[in-house]
Amino acid sequence: MNYRFSGHETFPCRYTWLPKAVGGISRNSRLFEDEAAAIVTLGVGKNMVKALRFWAETTEVSISDPITSHVRVSDFGMAIFGHNGLDRFLENIKTLWLIHWKLSVNVDQPLFAWYYLLNRWHRSEFTQSEILTAFTTEVQRLGKKLSEVTLENHFTTFLHSYIPTRGKKGEVMEDNLDCPLVELELIQPIGERILLGSGRREIIYSFRVDEKPEISPELFIYCLDDFWCKFHKNEKTLSFRDLAVGEGSPGQIFKLPEKDIRDRLDMIEKHSNGIFAYQESAALQQVVRQKESSSQELLRYIYQPEN
Repeated sequence: MNYRFSGHETFPCRYTWLPKAVGGISRNSRLFEDEAAAIVTLGVGKNMVKALRFWAETTEVSISDPITSHVRVSDFGMAIFGHNGLDRFLENIKTLWLIHWKLSVNVDQPLFAWYYLLNRWHRSEFTQSEILTAFTTEVQRLGKKLSEVTLENHFTTFLHSYIPTRGKKGEVMEDNLDCPLVELELIQPIGERILLGSGRREIIYSFRVDEKPEISPELFIYCLDDFWCKFHKNEKTLSFRDLAVGEGSPGQIFKLPEKDIRDRLDMIEKHSNGIFAYQESAALQQVVRQKESSSQELLRYIYQPEN
């Protein structure tokens, strides 16, 4: 895989950046070719322009043409943040889960920290020292030469996307207030431990592995369809295991317990209008794709008013 370890300039994505990217690119597909103009148009600093472009691409809000370097807004980006978008100002918690999903299942250039921690770290708890050791081992296995600083910056960017930065007295720092994924509370500090050999204390973090009712049936179905198209596009059926613990699966990316996934699948034929069906027997547990689907239509279903 062609993992990305940098490009975010150590800035987590901020609330206004994705709507700004859609507005700016919609007006000028060559926005990022003139750095000075982009700074003025987007109202952010030089390094933030680079970070903003990075997050727009990795969330699949924008697409870069590899030949011309022009950038365009994706269908997904326009549907959410366009002039008549479904959530133009990023006010819906479901949109935040969608952004988390898109960041985590980017198949062209996956973000290493997201891919590794969500798919290959098989404990709910972790510390920074543990993860940096695991990162170093993995990048060596991949044959890449990356500095400790690069890996640490990449990890802390991941972490601060989900946990607010706090000052010495515990107050939330102003610079991190605009990181929207913090609202998901997907990762939480749960205690401290003594770092062996140094006497220093380090924070223990934990993924929140529980039912997440804010991930509506329609949102789950959209992500299931997206997972299917990206990772299993030639398959007509997927096993329960594929969806629960497979790399890039809804179970892994959303950190859902198996019971919650099973409950969702029991109702999936009704909630998907027959696109998917769940078949369960003593020997078999699988989801069947019964008919084709439109990702744009499934996206719109997420934002339909609840009955």
